[in-house]
Amino acid sequence: MTNKNTKKNEINKAAFRFYEELNDFLPPDKKKKNIEYFFKGNPSVKDAVEAMGIPHPEIDLIIVNGNSVDFSYQLNDSDRIAVYPRFESMDISPILKLRPSPLRTTLFILDIQLGKLAKMLRMLGFDTLFDPVFNSHEIVNISLKQNRIILTKDRALLKLKPVTHGYWVRSTIPDEQIKEIIKRFDLKSSIDPFTRCIICNSKIVPVEKIEIEDILQEKTRLFYNTFQQCTGCGRVFWKGPHYQKMIKKIEKLRSVDF
Repeated sequence: MTNKNTKKNEINKAAFRFYEELNDFLPPDKKKKNIEYFFKGNPSVKDAVEAMGIPHPEIDLIIVNGNSVDFSYQLNDSDRIAVYPRFESMDISPILKLRPSPLRTTLFILDIQLGKLAKMLRMLGFDTLFDPVFNSHEIVNISLKQNRIILTKDRALLKLKPVTHGYWVRSTIPDEQIKEIIKRFDLKSSIDPFTRCIICNSKIVPVEKIEIEDILQEKTRLFYNTFQQCTGCGRVFWKGPHYQKMIKKIEKLRSVDF
C-alpha cells in the first residue's frame, strides 16, 4: 500500500524562464536563462514566482506548457513555465479615433522612499498620492479603491496578496527614476506640466492678482502679474527663477528618446 505522505514529500522540479525587466529581480546567475525550481506537493505558481523574488503585480502573463494560466495554477512535476512582465507601456492616443482623449488615466500612489519622485510626477501633471505616514496596508487599500498604480522601492509591498497594479522602481536617483517611470508607462505624450500642486497634488488654476495680492511678498507683488493657485492647499505659484529651472528640466525630459 502506498503511503499518502510519500507523494506529498516527493521533490518535484519545474523549469521557469523570466522575460525582460522581470530579470531585474533575479541574481546574476539566473538572469535570462531557464531556472530549475524544486518543490514538494503542488504549490501555486504565484507562491513559486514570489519565492524566487518576483512580486506578482509585475507579472502580466504566465504560460505553462504552452497554455496561459492564472496565479492559482498548481505546479506539477516537469512543468515548463514562461513568465512575462506587465504590458503597461501602451499609449494609443496617436491612433485614437472614437473619442477626443483616451479613457485610460494613469494614477499613482508612492511609498515613503519616493518623495522626490512624487514631486516630479506632480510637476509633470500626473495625479500622484504621497504621504510619509501611509503604511503598506493603507497604500494597498487606496490603490485598490482608486485604481492607482503603486510605485515603490519595497519589493515586499508588491508581494502583498491584494495588490493588483504595482511597479518596483529600479533606480535610486530621482532624476533617473522619473525617466524610468515615463518610459515604463509610456507617459511622454501625457505630460501636462504645472497643472498640479507639487505639495498636495490638487489641481492648479489661474487666479487674478487682485484676489491674492494681500498674501504676496512685496517683491513678488511688484515684479509679477500672472499667478496660479492650488485648489487644495491655497499655495500661489508664479513664473519666477524656480519656474525657469523646472522648464529646463521638463524640456530635457521631453527631448529624451525613450
